[in-house]
Amino acid sequence: MGHGSAVRCAPMSIAVVTGAGSGIGRSVARALAEAGWQVALAGRRLAPLEETAAPFPASDALCVPTDVTSPEQVAALFEAVRDRFGRVDLLFNNAGTFAGGGVPVEDLDHATWRSVVDVNLTGAFLCAQAAFRTMKDQAPQGGRIINNGSISAHVPRPHSIAYTATKHAMTGLTKSLSLDGRPYRIACGQLDIGNAATEMTARMQTGILQANGELAAEPVMDAADVAATVVHMAALPLEANVQFATVMATAMPYIGRG
Repeated sequence: MGHGSAVRCAPMSIAVVTGAGSGIGRSVARALAEAGWQVALAGRRLAPLEETAAPFPASDALCVPTDVTSPEQVAALFEAVRDRFGRVDLLFNNAGTFAGGGVPVEDLDHATWRSVVDVNLTGAFLCAQAAFRTMKDQAPQGGRIINNGSISAHVPRPHSIAYTATKHAMTGLTKSLSLDGRPYRIACGQLDIGNAATEMTARMQTGILQANGELAAEPVMDAADVAATVVHMAALPLEANVQFATVMATAMPYIGRG
């Protein structure tokens, strides 16, 4: 399920993982649990969250169906975590959508643009804000936020303007949280991920549009390797922070893209 050599966290460390019902979120939630974390899993639907949590001891998992675009539901998520576990030590801010991907700029409708911004940026802000408030007020004070950026926080794919804009904005969110968290022992870093093998990236193995207009298959990596990176970042003492990291399929067209 993970890497046996992973560094174990301090006892009773509490993590919140959004988008935990599938893909990277599922891999990270399971890797954190294996490393000794108690994990609250958030996502739109209960059944996939329960499937993610199936290998966990019941005492170490909390499944909370959550729409991250709703301030009320995000507040309820963190209230549920505090009620169950007493504190929050880690937020993996992972929920996201690639809606509108593949649509040319001139054809992207306003509703789709708004939906991507609402999930990828506003949702990330709402979860970070709720985690920040909790971490600031708890004793011992502090915690860590890890934002799921993307290779698209650096370079776009063709026809990905909504996703790319929100992932560039995630970098600003990360920097502001990192700065504003300093007085309260709140560390914030960002993991930019490229071509992890998930449902969202399945098409990359069959052919995806490149900057030169051609279709080409791209290599992918195991999502467990992303999870191992998150576990490493999360296990650091709050006096140390991985501010930005990139983990990607080694041969994907990122360096030299275009």
